[in-house]
Amino acid sequence: MIEVVRPGPLATVQDLGRPGRAHLGVPCSGAADGRAFRLANRLVGNPEGAAAVELTLGGAALRFHRHAWIAVTGAPAPLRINGSAQGTHAPAHVPDGALVEFGTPPSGLRSYLAVRGGVVVEEVLGSRSCDLLSGLGPAPLSPGDRLPVGPTKGLDDITVDVAPAPHMPETPVLHIRPGPRDDWFTDEAMATLTSTLYEVSPESNRVGVRLEGPPLVRARDGELGSEGMVTGALQVPPSGLPIIFLADHPTTGGYPVVAVLASSAIADAAQLRPGQRLRFRV
Repeated sequence: MIEVVRPGPLATVQDLGRPGRAHLGVPCSGAADGRAFRLANRLVGNPEGAAAVELTLGGAALRFHRHAWIAVTGAPAPLRINGSAQGTHAPAHVPDGALVEFGTPPSGLRSYLAVRGGVVVEEVLGSRSCDLLSGLGPAPLSPGDRLPVGPTKGLDDITVDVAPAPHMPETPVLHIRPGPRDDWFTDEAMATLTSTLYEVSPESNRVGVRLEGPPLVRARDGELGSEGMVTGALQVPPSGLPIIFLADHPTTGGYPVVAVLASSAIADAAQLRPGQRLRFRV
């Protein structure tokens, strides 16, 4: 059992979400940075989809009521076990009764804590993920919450000492594919999108990264009927300022999508923090 002493700014339980139910209005949700999430589980011998804890800007403290093996990936939050500094992107042993604390990462936004055996809170529609938009799954963590840990029998051995941590550039470049509604915008709009810096708004969350910068000008008036949305879509509301849809995005939307992130860029978008600048490239 893991006891939440403090959750930090936002801590949630996540797995790989609820794929395949968008036609029923159920968002996929799941870990915002799937690349870091999968790595954390592999480091402790879990299946890649085992539920873990997603931390936002660190700041959490967790009490382990039995010994465990953990791994922390994603944003490099300073990690301490009973006051002793530990490295991230590597397996670490937690003694029975130990306090695990996280500082504020110097770069990135979201860190992932995987524990060998996985976090086994109750499933909702086949997933243990907390979906902030729909309210499905467990609520965001609060002080005093207790998280059960699953059995470790039958899991793969822990065979990796440390994994390379991905570089988190100060000004990331996110690659995009134009469309499907780029024809709703002027040619100058796409040139603006791919030639200027945008800044992450403080109003960003797991639903989407709101951007501040030059607006994208439409070539036509009116609105679309609602159509399906995917993770990584750059939806453009009437303000002209794009929103990058993340894990908890709605399944449909009526504003045109000027472009969609390449799948490899979604994890980078999930690590963008308020005030950070970024560029887009086709």
